[in-house]
Amino acid sequence: MSSLRCIVVDDEPLACRLIASYVERTEGLELCGSFTSAMQALDAINSLKPDIAFLDIQMPELTGLDIARRITAQTKVVFTTAYRDFAVEGFQVNAIHYLLKPISYAEFLQAVERAGGGRNDQQQFISVKSEYRLIRIPVNDILYVEGLKDYIKIYIDGQPRPVLTLMSMKAIEATLPSESFLRVHRSYIANTDRIRVLEQGRIVYGDARIPVSDSCKAQLLERLKNQ
Repeated sequence: MSSLRCIVVDDEPLACRLIASYVERTEGLELCGSFTSAMQALDAINSLKPDIAFLDIQMPELTGLDIARRITAQTKVVFTTAYRDFAVEGFQVNAIHYLLKPISYAEFLQAVERAGGGRNDQQQFISVKSEYRLIRIPVNDILYVEGLKDYIKIYIDGQPRPVLTLMSMKAIEATLPSESFLRVHRSYIANTDRIRVLEQGRIVYGDARIPVSDSCKAQLLERLKNQ
């Protein structure tokens, strides 16, 4: 199995070096970079697309939460922080683990085990707020997403009602893995892995029909041909 590629981000140099040293001493991990600048880290994560990003939460310029919202779901997020109060916010941006400083090597390994199991060979989740609840949704079960101005509806296989949440289409598009989800219309994102029927410019999901815009047809057909 190939190594998990990691980036460490913490504005405190000692804390950054500690987590980086944990990465370097752990078999199966590869350190792609360590950063005390949040802006530099964001650029590196979007460029290198590591498997795991260890993010401090409280930093100048951008917080770890800000960074997590701006990267793709391909990179698993492990938050490192001196404050307990950010746990809920962490899971809202789909963090897979939350480490409270000072962080021991044993705690670090627990986070790595969770991150390693969270790659493409195991179920992924997104977390959204809906009706005053935090709901974790298995990514593979999402059929499609419908945009409704400031809200979106997430349609889930086997669920009679979609999940309604306050989120933009741009934000959910950045959260969902791009290898499985494609914007097929200004108001729709489709799970291309779950497409079985395409008819008259529409995707068929059971009784539902969602439109495919002319500008997206070629990309969708190419995706389906290569899946």
